[in-house]
Amino acid sequence: MIHQYKLNGYNIVLDVYSGSVHAVDEIAYDMIAMYEENDKQTIIDAMMAKYGEREDVTEAELAECYDDITALAEQGKLFAPDVYRDKAFDFKNRNTVVKALCLHVAHTCNLNCEYCFAAQGKYHGDRAVMSLEVGKASIDFLIKHSGTRRNLEVDFFGGEPLMNFDVVKEIVAYARSIEKEHNKNFRFTLTTNGVLVDDEVIEWANRECHNVVLSLDGREEVHDRLRKTVNGKGSYATIVPKFQHFVEKREGKGYYLRGTYTRNNLDFTNDIFHMIDLGFDQLSMEPVVCAPEDPYALRAEDLPVLFEQYEILAKAQIERRREGKPFTFYHYMLNLEHGPCVYKRISGCGSGTEYMAVTPWGDLYPCHQFVGEEEYKLGDLWTGVTNTALRDEFKLCNAYARPDCADCWARMYCSGGCAANAYHATGSIKGVYEYGCELFRKRIECAVMVKVAEYQDGIAASESDCSDCESCEQ
Repeated sequence: MIHQYKLNGYNIVLDVYSGSVHAVDEIAYDMIAMYEENDKQTIIDAMMAKYGEREDVTEAELAECYDDITALAEQGKLFAPDVYRDKAFDFKNRNTVVKALCLHVAHTCNLNCEYCFAAQGKYHGDRAVMSLEVGKASIDFLIKHSGTRRNLEVDFFGGEPLMNFDVVKEIVAYARSIEKEHNKNFRFTLTTNGVLVDDEVIEWANRECHNVVLSLDGREEVHDRLRKTVNGKGSYATIVPKFQHFVEKREGKGYYLRGTYTRNNLDFTNDIFHMIDLGFDQLSMEPVVCAPEDPYALRAEDLPVLFEQYEILAKAQIERRREGKPFTFYHYMLNLEHGPCVYKRISGCGSGTEYMAVTPWGDLYPCHQFVGEEEYKLGDLWTGVTNTALRDEFKLCNAYARPDCADCWARMYCSGGCAANAYHATGSIKGVYEYGCELFRKRIECAVMVKVAEYQDGIAASESDCSDCESCEQ
């Protein structure tokens, strides 16, 4: 399977199963499009009819171009076969280990964000905070069920986790006190709305957290429209100086400024550029996921505008890098040389198997977006995963488990998409959230184009994004 598209002056051919990317001239682009369905002479004749008036086009040169395409196909870099299909459905029998937990240390929040999927941090239940006992049990559970995997990840999430900061600190201290004896290395992430950030939080996070995620939607009027305090006031003026100080103290590393765009700001690139102007350069901006009747919900007619916005952002990333003012956009991070292994490409985030969410009282769910959906409770920290049938269903939740993904060129990049988004859109984790798919495909096209520009500019490939993974032992 190949995917061809034109963007920013590049003619791009993506070979889906080999992962090869080719930036070609217009003649090779057209020849590749005809290659599988036509013989050599038919293709040459078609190219002569289209381009024959050009002085630099001859039948001999077209024949040479055809032979080059054939050589790439023989090398497995074009029209490569699907070598992944037979590897997809042994997932149920894999001896998976838990590699990451999302600790819901606070089912409460000091903001009242209108679009919050977690019902303003309460997850449609009662307000609650995690005790140290449950926090320690979470660390013990992760160590016990992580097998030989050394690097383990723990996210502090909410609600607003800083509303339970003392327990967060004690959980980390407990993990640090036992990690060496178990040959583990904990990587902690803190996600915060910033209201309670102070020098103590910054000093602690910069010492203990591998990453911090800071919530900001962009321009003040955009951010304050939906991210208000419980008293109905905007939070922008409070949090921006704190985030700037936070990032400065982190020396600009190990953070993301993470926003959400809605129908209120379809021109979301202006919010990203505003963040850059504020001094931030590690950025993420997600489309809102909400009920379609919500006034800020994205609509089908918005897609052309959003596609244009992603193109604007990709071009700006290239231009600003060339000007010596680079920034990173999370969804354009793509490694074309040392990407994920086959199992990661097929199975994605590992929700419900390798990754789980823990409620304040110790229940286990496939991920934070399933918390509160009682039918998706996996078990708890003390008895472990008792709903093994549900876990097995998530094991099989991959790029080949969704019939609607069968002909999609992007499935090896999205791994079949987000199970939670699929569930909330269709009622099944094996469904497809088509709106999200449209946006994802556009982001991947833009991300590949950015990498093509980097390669043509002589930018070296980044290091492998693969960490120690049990999948490689299968």
